[in-house]
Amino acid sequence: MVEPGEPVLIGASGGKDSNFLALALSLRMKWLPEKNPLTAVFIEWKEHPVPSADMQEIFSFYDLLGVPIETIRASMYPRSFKGNFNCYLCSRNRKRILFDTAGQRGIRAVALGHHMDDIIETTLINMVTRGHFSTMLPVQHFFNGKLRIIRPLCLVKEKTIENLCAAFRIPAVDVECPNKLKNIRADFKPIIRQFVHLNRHAREHIFNSCFNIAYDYLPLKADGNAASFDESSL
Repeated sequence: MVEPGEPVLIGASGGKDSNFLALALSLRMKWLPEKNPLTAVFIEWKEHPVPSADMQEIFSFYDLLGVPIETIRASMYPRSFKGNFNCYLCSRNRKRILFDTAGQRGIRAVALGHHMDDIIETTLINMVTRGHFSTMLPVQHFFNGKLRIIRPLCLVKEKTIENLCAAFRIPAVDVECPNKLKNIRADFKPIIRQFVHLNRHAREHIFNSCFNIAYDYLPLKADGNAASFDESSL
């Protein structure tokens, strides 16, 4: 995911996933012969400031890890949204800030705390609500390769992270969100659990399906692009 010695910027949300990611990467640095300098950025929305006691707990945790962290305050509702707001736009806004910060520092790798369940949920959400097959990639390139997102926890299940965070008492901040009670990911979690009741390896199978594509059974054009669906051809 990264070259030896390449610096990495961690997108710190304050939640269990990104904090566990910071712990995992910092521990990894201890035995690597050539270190990857780590820094972290916490984006604090002006509309929902984090209590100072919670921020101090997070900063103390990163200080213990030896990972420098700073806060960038920004608006959750930039003008480009034109009054619209949803989880997708919020995520894009956060990534934009992280990308700008990484570019200013000459960092090409941005690490996010997405785990296997995040990738599975994204795949199903895109299929069910958007009608296309796409997912989060473990390594995702942007701007012609000038910058990339890496997801080192892509093979780790959410439950494993929860258990380890509890065992090691890793702090987590629950950032306020206007869509907190209507998050579509929360709607898909019980559906995925039902899949697991049907097949205990369902999570792994959905994840692996993104990288094990049977092209002979997909409607592709000769140039490799997806063909449009036409009912008259049936």
